[in-house]
Amino acid sequence: MQLTKTAVLVLALLISTLGLSLETRAQALDDPIPDKIQMGDIVVAAIEFVRLAQTQDSNPDGANTAYARIQYLLPLRDGSQRLVINDLRGLLYMTDESGATPTVFLDIREQNVGFDDSMFANETGLAGFAFHPEFSQRGRPGFGKFYTAYSSGSDYGIADYLDDVAENHESVIREWTTDDPAANVFSGSSREIFRIGQFAQNHNIGTIKFNPYADPGSADYGILYVSLGDGGGAHDPNENGQSLTAPMSGIMRIDPLGGDAVHAYGIPPDNPFVNDDSIASEIWVYGLRHTQQFSFDTDGRVFMADIGQNQVEEINIGVAGANYGWRVREGTFATAMALPGARPGPVYPLPATDPQEFTYPVAQFDHDEGNAVGSGFVYRGSAIPELQGKYLFADLVSARIFYIDVADLSPGNPAEIQELRVIIDGRQRSLIEVGGYPNTYARGYRADLRLGIDTQGELYTLTKGDGWVRKLVPAR
Repeated sequence: MQLTKTAVLVLALLISTLGLSLETRAQALDDPIPDKIQMGDIVVAAIEFVRLAQTQDSNPDGANTAYARIQYLLPLRDGSQRLVINDLRGLLYMTDESGATPTVFLDIREQNVGFDDSMFANETGLAGFAFHPEFSQRGRPGFGKFYTAYSSGSDYGIADYLDDVAENHESVIREWTTDDPAANVFSGSSREIFRIGQFAQNHNIGTIKFNPYADPGSADYGILYVSLGDGGGAHDPNENGQSLTAPMSGIMRIDPLGGDAVHAYGIPPDNPFVNDDSIASEIWVYGLRHTQQFSFDTDGRVFMADIGQNQVEEINIGVAGANYGWRVREGTFATAMALPGARPGPVYPLPATDPQEFTYPVAQFDHDEGNAVGSGFVYRGSAIPELQGKYLFADLVSARIFYIDVADLSPGNPAEIQELRVIIDGRQRSLIEVGGYPNTYARGYRADLRLGIDTQGELYTLTKGDGWVRKLVPAR
């Protein structure tokens, strides 16, 4: 049978396309980081500090059965030595550095502010908090003010961004003004300052934070940093990662006290895209999948823990205006979204040249070692001298704690990661043994491990499985 010229061209195109697809699939990396993380020489003990009250999900359907969804422990930094802990289920607690019994400072469920965590208990809820650096300074603009990040029903308000795609819920920042900053129970007023639509149930708003080391009068003083995920779903289906029209999939930077007739917040004049009308001026960095947590070092560097898709977890350093590559990059690798015909899920070798400038991680690990990077801090305390200058970060599922040296970090040249040795009840063991509980995402157990910090720079572990906060101390 003789083929027509058109048929020959079509057949050639099909063969070419099939060959490209097979060639691309053959390049998928099953083990992108073959080197294994080794146990380091540093040994610490994790001792029980405080236990939070057991709480219940408003909608337990599909949820992990956490004892308490404790997320972060952070210091108030007003000289009172108070520590604040949030439970995703809607509670903000106060304790102190002596380990006082936690008391409920704010129950957001009782405040009639549209709080709703019923759409996905594992990730939605009271996701973050931040106290203004002038919280206890009477007569200052920030006196008595603190901020919460939480989930809300989509019909409660009008979103500043993505109101038309808020099919699932909305992420909200609310400013609270307490009548008495010295009180451990909130009484006062509040106002909403920011709202953004979420088309899916996961990858929501996360950490909100002021730079605790910014001096009064400096450009960063009183400026609020906010992490926002890519909106959810697998592989960033709405392509928020590389979009600059809304401050999703990155960290935004706003002045919560600088509102005008249009917005309830202001835009810092040194934001990287402030003079480009085509870009959301709130954006500080973008191209991050789900940086649920970030933290400041004493030198002002921002360490961002970005949760990967299927294979790579990464640690990045914040650089104003930087693009970290999601959804076409995951760690120091390309994703299928950057390669024609590639199979989504695995990562692939980088092309010879980048089509645009990306900022790559300073550290990364693959899913042979853990499943989701949870949180991290640079240790600047004094109790454990061996940890000085180390960035400690946790895999929230496996409950392993890792560390890297922060002295000579270079984006795109990942630092060596070592695992911290942890002594619990007199012997070396994993926190998943004491704080683990059944995992509804996969088989086995998870701990939902996060890290916290106090005013002395000492570190704590928080595990949802048992509701315990433990303090890291020298091993005896």
